[in-house]
Amino acid sequence: MPSALENLEGGEEDILQYEEVEGDPVSPMDLSELLKEGTKESHDRAENTQFVKDFLKGRIKKELFKLATVALHFTYSALEEEMDRNKDSPVFAPLYFPVELHRREALAKDLKYFYGEDWKEKIQCSEATQQYVDRIHHVGQHEPELLVAHAYTRYMGDLSGGQVLKKVAQRALKLPSTEEGIQFYVFENISDARQFKQLYRARMNALEFDKDTKKRIVEEANKAFRFNMQVFDELDKIGRSLAEEAQDGGFPVHDGKGDIRKCPYYADKLGTAGPGCPFHAAVGLARHPLVQLVLAACVAVAAGAAAWYIL
Repeated sequence: MPSALENLEGGEEDILQYEEVEGDPVSPMDLSELLKEGTKESHDRAENTQFVKDFLKGRIKKELFKLATVALHFTYSALEEEMDRNKDSPVFAPLYFPVELHRREALAKDLKYFYGEDWKEKIQCSEATQQYVDRIHHVGQHEPELLVAHAYTRYMGDLSGGQVLKKVAQRALKLPSTEEGIQFYVFENISDARQFKQLYRARMNALEFDKDTKKRIVEEANKAFRFNMQVFDELDKIGRSLAEEAQDGGFPVHDGKGDIRKCPYYADKLGTAGPGCPFHAAVGLARHPLVQLVLAACVAVAAGAAAWYIL
């Protein structure tokens, strides 16, 4: 089954496309090659989730993109906290590139753009994201060699297919050309992404892991894909419940403030209010031409009575 990215025009590279390091022969036992082959099926499934396919077609609502950014914030906060913890560990130190790769500050800028200065008070970690976060913390604290799988899966994807998503999001959501809202995808300290990925893979292949440890890292990378897919599925469900950005008759959409479930109009749209919701019933009744005519007549009579009283 072809991946969603492979179907894009322009031949954009795959999220985990393998690039041989110049001058280094590729060995079937190189960790990068084992990861490439061992996660291919998971990789294809992740790219063919409904959320990713809709995203690549530009069918993503701004509210959903904001929630995806929130999920990334919690994920990368956990990942980079554990990377900092293990920066001197021989099983991870060669892959520690905080200046080039870390995304926490970039995500903070994006969340400030979408939610305002008090963004920290407005966001919360979703259930699927929390499971991903918990696994990253467990690995970082108890099996740091497996942290390689999470770092590789995330950052190499960000530098490859992530650059496709950046262009799609900027165009579909009409985000500023100055890249506000998509700073997550901007790696200011990497001038050549292809060259950096070659360096990263070379460093990874130089790690002295035995065959069993490499197998466990591949298994952990597949787990990382599954966690990502669970987040995608969660976002897809939320996306299906969100109201369209424009309602019939120009009725304004929810402004994003407060709990959407407490808005009577949206409660009815989302199926959480009964058929007798007074707010929605009143709006629907007021749109009827005959009712509008009666209301206009009543207003005219009331205005005439008020003028007579004043005189």
